[in-house]
Amino acid sequence: MKAPKRDGVQDFSALTRLRDTLRKLYHGRTPAAFRFQLAAVIIDLAIIAFFIATPVIQDSSSFLWLDYSVAALVAADMIARLLASNDMLRLMKQPTSWVDGFILLTLLMPSALANLGFLRILRLWSLSRSGALWRFFEMRGLKKWREASHAVINLLTFLFVVTGFVYTFFFRTGAGLEGYVDALYFTVATVTTTGFGDIVLPGIAGKLTAIVTMIIGISLFVRLAQALFRPNKVFFPCPQCGLQRHEADAVHCKACGHLLNIPDEGD
Repeated sequence: MKAPKRDGVQDFSALTRLRDTLRKLYHGRTPAAFRFQLAAVIIDLAIIAFFIATPVIQDSSSFLWLDYSVAALVAADMIARLLASNDMLRLMKQPTSWVDGFILLTLLMPSALANLGFLRILRLWSLSRSGALWRFFEMRGLKKWREASHAVINLLTFLFVVTGFVYTFFFRTGAGLEGYVDALYFTVATVTTTGFGDIVLPGIAGKLTAIVTMIIGISLFVRLAQALFRPNKVFFPCPQCGLQRHEADAVHCKACGHLLNIPDEGD
C-alpha cells in the first residue's frame, strides 16, 4: 500500500513544474514560447507608453487605478522571471533587476516618490536587454541591426529621462501637456546643441542640467553614428573569453585566438 505524499513534497513538485513551464515560455524557441514572449514585449511597450504619458494624466481620477495595475503587472513579471531563472541570485544582482525593483517601488508609492517617477522610463532600457526582443529580430533576419537598435533605444531612454527630470524640477508649474512638451522641446534642442534659446532653464542648476545633457547627448549620437556606419559585425559569444562581436567571416577570436564556429546568416 502506497504511503500518501506529504504536502511539502507535493508543493515542491508543483513549484518545480511551474518553474519549468515559465522557463520554457521565457527562454524557449517554440511557437508557443515565441507568442508568449511577443505578448510580453507588447505589454512592456504599453507600460512604457503609460510612463511617458504619466505627466499628462497624473491628475486624472483614474491615474492611481492605472498606476497600481501597472505595478501588479511589473511585480508579476519580476516574480515570473525569477522563477524561470536557473540562478535566481545571479539574476537579482543584474542591473536590470535593480531598475525593475526601483520602478516597482515608484509605482507602489506614487505620491511619496513622485519626484523620481521620471526614472520609470528606464524600463525601456531594461526591455532592450531582454533576450526575447532580440530573438524576434533574429527570426525576422534583422540580427545585423541589433547594435544600431541598442544605440537608438539608449538615446530615446536618455531623451525621456531628461525630459522627465526637466519637467519635474523646472516645469511642474505648467503641469500637463504644455509643460511636458516644453520640457521635451528643451531636451531635444539641448541634446542636438541647436539651442534655440526661447526656452532656457533658470539658475545654476539649469545651466548644469543643460551642460550634462549636451555632453551625454553628443556621446549617444556618436555611438549611434558608429553603429550605423561602421562595418557590420555578428554577435557570437566566444566560448573561451566571452567576446561577443566578431567579423562575419572570423575564424578565430581576435581577443584570445580561440577557434570560432559562427553560423552563416539564415542557418
